Amino acid sequence: MATGRGRLLQQHWRGLQALRLPPGGVGAAPGPAGFSLRQCAGRGRLRAESTAERSVSLDSFLWIRIYSAAFPPKRSNWKVNSVEKTAGSVNVLSVKDKEAGYWKKEYIAKQRARVRAALAQVLKPVNPYTGLPVKTKEAVRISGLGWVIILREKNGKEYIMEHIDLSINDSSVTIMWYGKPWPRLATLSTLDLCGVTPVFMDQSKTPSKNGPRWHSLIAKYNLSNLTESTMIGGDRLLRIFCLCPGLLVGLWKREEELAFVMANLHFHQLVEKSTLGSATVPYELPPHTPLLDDNPEYGLHGYQLHIDMHSGGIFYLCGTFRNLLTKKGYIEDGYVKIVVISFKNNTEHLPLIGKVGLSWRTDIFDGCIKSCSIMDITLLDEYGKPFWCFSSPVCMRALGPSDGPSFLGQTSCVDYVDSEGKVHVELVWIKETEEYFIVSLVLYLRVAKINHWFGTAY
Repeated sequence: MATGRGRLLQQHWRGLQALRLPPGGVGAAPGPAGFSLRQCAGRGRLRAESTAERSVSLDSFLWIRIYSAAFPPKRSNWKVNSVEKTAGSVNVLSVKDKEAGYWKKEYIAKQRARVRAALAQVLKPVNPYTGLPVKTKEAVRISGLGWVIILREKNGKEYIMEHIDLSINDSSVTIMWYGKPWPRLATLSTLDLCGVTPVFMDQSKTPSKNGPRWHSLIAKYNLSNLTESTMIGGDRLLRIFCLCPGLLVGLWKREEELAFVMANLHFHQLVEKSTLGSATVPYELPPHTPLLDDNPEYGLHGYQLHIDMHSGGIFYLCGTFRNLLTKKGYIEDGYVKIVVISFKNNTEHLPLIGKVGLSWRTDIFDGCIKSCSIMDITLLDEYGKPFWCFSSPVCMRALGPSDGPSFLGQTSCVDYVDSEGKVHVELVWIKETEEYFIVSLVLYLRVAKINHWFGTAY
C-alpha cells in the first residue's frame, strides 16, 4: 500500500516538473523580470523560460485540475482524497502530449454531455394531454438556465443584456428585458436571442450566474428595418412590433427608441434549444423518422390541439380539441384545412374570458395594449407527439361587412402564419355581455410538412 502511494506521489512530482511551474507550485512568485526559474534534473543549473510559455503550462495545469475534480479516474485500489486523485491524474493526462486548450475543451464537452444526460432524464416524463415534458420548470432550475439578448451595432459593437423578468405559463415561457440603457435603434443591425448556462456545474449548489457561461443561439432577428415590420398594436406611450419567431419589440412613440423586448418561447424543445446549440449555430432538431402506414387518409386524422391566449398571467382562452381530422379534398394551395370550431355549429363557439390586452412594463411605466395577446399552439399527431408548436404575439383586427358574419355584431379576426402552417380565428363582439366569442377556428397545415412527418405523398 505504501509503495503504491509513493509511486503515485512520484508520478505527481514528475507531472509538476513537466508543467514547468515556478518553485513552490501553483501560486508561487515568479522569478525576476517576468521569468521563472527551475533546477534542471541532475545538474543544479538554472534555466529561464518565457512568461508566455509558463502561462500556457499553468493554464493547462489548472484545467486539468478542474477536469480531474469533475471527472476523477474510476479505477482505484484504495481510498484517496481529492488532492491525491488529482495528483495521480496529472501524469496520466499528460499536459505535454496535448495542444493548448485541449483540457478546457474536453472539460466543457464532457460537462455539457453530463448536463444533457441529466436533463434528458428530468424531461422524460411527458404529460399525456399536452405531449410536453412535465418537469420543464425543474429542468430550467437545475441547469441554471437563463436568457440573454445580444444587440449588435452596424459597426460590430455588441451589448449583452440579461433578462429582467420571466413568467412560466402552461406551455410557454415569456421573458422580458427593460430598464436598460438601450443603444440607439438607428445604430443596430441584429438581435440574437440566446440561452445561457453555467460552464461550471455543482449539482449540490444553486447554479451561479457569475463565471463563464455557455451560449446557445435560439434565434437571430434583423433590426435594420424594425419599423417596417408588422406593427400589431400600440397605446398612448408606445407601439409594439412582432418579429418571427415569437419576439415582441416595444418602441417609445416620441423618440422611436427601444422601450422593452419580450421573447415568447414554447415548451417544446425549449431546454434543448436553450442549452445544446452554440453561440453562432442554433440547436438542430434530431432527424424525424416517419412511422409508415397504408391507411389512405394517413396523416389527415387523429390530431389534438391545445390553444392558450394569455398575457401577464391572465388567460383569456384555454382549450383542448381532440380527434381533429381533414380530407384530401381539403388540400388547396399547398395547405390542408382542419376546422376546429365551425361557424355553422354554435355549440362549439367559445367566449374569451375578460378584457383582452397585452401587458407590458418598463422600470418607469406599465400598460396594457388592447386586443393583443400571446397565442400558444400545441398540435399533436395521432401518436401524441408534438407536430406543430409555437408561442407568438397576436392581435385582433376588425373585419369588413363582407369578410365575416357581421349580422351577429362587430366581427374581428386573429391570424398567425409561419413556415409550417397558419391559424385563422374569427370572433364576434357580443354587446349585451361585453365579451368576444370565437365563432370559427381553422388550422392550415403545409402539405410538405405532413408528407415529411408521415412519409406520405399528398
